[in-house]
Amino acid sequence: MKIRLVTNGVFTPIEEIEVAVKAPSDGFYWIDADVEDLGLLQALFNLHDLAVEDCLTEEEQRPKLEIYENQYFLVINSIRFDDEEIFLRALNIFLGRHYIITVTRTKIHELRSIKPILLEQEVNRADRFLYHLVDTVIDNYFVVGDRIESRIESLEEDILMHTKKAHLTEIIGLRSEILWLKKMLGPQRDVIATLNKKDLRLIDDQLQKYFGDIHENAVKIYETFETYRDLMGNLREAYQSSVANRANDIMRVFTALTTIFMPLTFITGVYGMNFDYIPGMHDKHGSIVLLIMMAVLGFGMFYFFRKKDWL
Repeated sequence: MKIRLVTNGVFTPIEEIEVAVKAPSDGFYWIDADVEDLGLLQALFNLHDLAVEDCLTEEEQRPKLEIYENQYFLVINSIRFDDEEIFLRALNIFLGRHYIITVTRTKIHELRSIKPILLEQEVNRADRFLYHLVDTVIDNYFVVGDRIESRIESLEEDILMHTKKAHLTEIIGLRSEILWLKKMLGPQRDVIATLNKKDLRLIDDQLQKYFGDIHENAVKIYETFETYRDLMGNLREAYQSSVANRANDIMRVFTALTTIFMPLTFITGVYGMNFDYIPGMHDKHGSIVLLIMMAVLGFGMFYFFRKKDWL
């Protein structure tokens, strides 16, 4: 657990957690904690039992905002994409008048990347910290969205150039991830809308208007992933069409080869019969003539099929 006094964006480490219980003369306290620290934090900051229970559960939490007497409990999801799977990591936030507590199970990139933003903007209030944190989390969705779009385009090109069975597995897996993510984006969009529209006494009225801009971005993200879902459906159709075309090409080649060998098989069948009187049977050059005739016939049919673009 790390305790910091934030004053105009400048961080001052605090050793004793008890110091953060009382409001500082200037700035606010940011407590970056793990789930193991919740017992101590609950006793000191009177965290609500239901909020602590939500933090401790290992099941995925839907984004939400709970309003308690002296604090707000907010759950939003940070996103990460490693080109194979989409990961959502719950970011649990307790917002008080003079403090903000972030609780996570794993390290979240946005908590590190927000530090220079706080310094640049000279953040001096906990509600402004919340605004910049939520804004950073939502902006990261656009970065991940661009990577997913690039992956879809690359996958589409691979399918058109050389279709593989592995492509179908990847399409199904990525589409499932996008559908699952889309289900989480809806509640998250609604939570940000609440931060923008509902009367919240722990958030400055002027600052609430800025949450409207974040809400617009959340709506864009939701619509973007809706588009990705449709693209994955189109990609699956393209894969099936490519497989069907490939099968048709193979069958066309086999059919053409069978057609070429049909007359050759007929000729060899006739000259393989046990009759005494077959044209050219007793000619000493008969076999050579027959082979030349079969070769001319075969190559002639092959040339004809190539000219017709059947092969």
